Amino acid sequence: MSGPEPDRLLAQLDDQQRVVAESLLGPVCVLAGAGTGKTRAITHRIAYGVATGAYDPSRVMALTFTTRAAGELVGRLRALGADGVSARTFHSAALRQLHYFWPTVVGGSPPRVIDGKGPLIGQAASALKLRLDTAALRDAAAEIEWRKVSRLSLDEYGRAAESRTMPARLPVSAMVDLHRQYEAIKDERRQIDFEDVLLATAGMLEVEPRVAEQVREQYRFFVVDEYQDVSPLQHDLLSLWLGGRRELCVVGDASQTIYSFAGASSDYLVRFGSEFPDARVVRLEDNYRSTDPIVTLANRLMRGRPGALTLRAAARDGAGPSPAPTVAAHPDDASEAAAVAESIARRIADGAEPETIAVLFRINTQSIALEAALRRAGVPVQTRANSRYFDQPEVRQAIMLLRGAAISIGDEPLFKSVSDVLRGLGWRQDPPEGGGAERSRWESLTALLGLAEESPAGTTLAEFVRELQRRAEQQHAPARSAVTLSTLHAAKGLEWDAVYIVGLNEGTVPITFATTLEAVDEERRLFYVGITRARRSLELSWAQRPSASRADRSPSRFLDEVRAPGSPPVGAAGSVSRRGAARR
Repeated sequence: MSGPEPDRLLAQLDDQQRVVAESLLGPVCVLAGAGTGKTRAITHRIAYGVATGAYDPSRVMALTFTTRAAGELVGRLRALGADGVSARTFHSAALRQLHYFWPTVVGGSPPRVIDGKGPLIGQAASALKLRLDTAALRDAAAEIEWRKVSRLSLDEYGRAAESRTMPARLPVSAMVDLHRQYEAIKDERRQIDFEDVLLATAGMLEVEPRVAEQVREQYRFFVVDEYQDVSPLQHDLLSLWLGGRRELCVVGDASQTIYSFAGASSDYLVRFGSEFPDARVVRLEDNYRSTDPIVTLANRLMRGRPGALTLRAAARDGAGPSPAPTVAAHPDDASEAAAVAESIARRIADGAEPETIAVLFRINTQSIALEAALRRAGVPVQTRANSRYFDQPEVRQAIMLLRGAAISIGDEPLFKSVSDVLRGLGWRQDPPEGGGAERSRWESLTALLGLAEESPAGTTLAEFVRELQRRAEQQHAPARSAVTLSTLHAAKGLEWDAVYIVGLNEGTVPITFATTLEAVDEERRLFYVGITRARRSLELSWAQRPSASRADRSPSRFLDEVRAPGSPPVGAAGSVSRRGAARR
């Protein structure tokens, strides 16, 4: 079946998105603000290139940073008639190449990729007689990852670490020894970690001309989404894939750089014109997601910051007057959680769907009080900090049983077949009382039934199982009818009609350990990401005290940065019950 006509693809874009789509050759840099349709622009660019014959789809590689985002790219490209384009994460693309070339370049099977660094770091610490708790092990793993993506040797890391905070207050020399012991254990067992996958692939491309030639023959056109998040290691690997060629399109937003602590750098995006002096730079600033008051608030926060774009709220289609963002202060954390839960319960009672609402916060532990308050208010909740949907035991068991049933069940309606299998697992139509693991299990199985209900008419059980397997590979979880609780980091790339951002206190946003100007700027960008997740309603809040303390706290400095000119400071006397400090 032939794909859509090129002109029809362009007709679906605004003027600047169309410029992106028509810029098929040479280096292209797309500076795309939040909600400006960047994914739409780059997928239509690829599809337009395929439709016009400029691209052979098998020679295009679209790169991003999460399996979910890669899956979304594949789905959109397929719908646009651009089947055959590879859309992968950096790690997935590198791992495929490593597995393909290792037997001929090195010999034998490649080393096993470990699931996580924690156990090996724990063994390395024991060998060095270092006592590290679980949190310190996680921090040590983050240090190892930062060293590797920054492409630092152990000696170079030792010098750089003098200005970094070491886990468990270890001396830098002890941390270097821990890194060395971790690498020794890993090498002895013929194991590699995820960063080694990128390093080993880069090494093969650097020293084996035939490997580089074969890879460059396979892929000629590269598109990189979220380019503000690339690390030095990923940038170097991309350069090796290109091999001096210039068919590269990058897309990103410096204002959404929130992973600097993990080695990401927006410098490659901001300085793209220096690396490619004749690059075409296109700015996408028409925001199609958020209302004008929310966009105005976001612009206030980022005004004058390096690389910041100025968003414009695109015209909306008769949705009625847009509510202004509000700021609320509460006596303590428990009062804040209760007030948010009450507000959300009213929204749902007025007809809002739970899945269109999110509560965002800075650190995972803040979710405990919020979840409890929402449960008490009878509001269904899902937490993005939980294990990935398709990794949950009940989901894996259900898919296994559905796969077996697909062989034995005859020509029965899909919904009945799936519900019969789920009932065999103990699922019932009515939800269990209360919350906890039992409720979460019911919600996970109900989501599977929802997918069956949404499947096209005539879908067989075998086809449904194949679709589940595809979703599992791409971590494309089904939507659940529940309010989302999420950290600000985990919310990136998502959007909701109504967003509540809580805990906007000094010491939380910005976080206590953000002591440098660079670290505070990263916290500002994190807040910006939270603000720009909201489509129609944005409610900000802070609490004067922790629930179990009399110590007063101050509102986040960012709340004063976003307040309208002439408004009183957010922390002014009597502000505990005041709302609307951020009104225009």
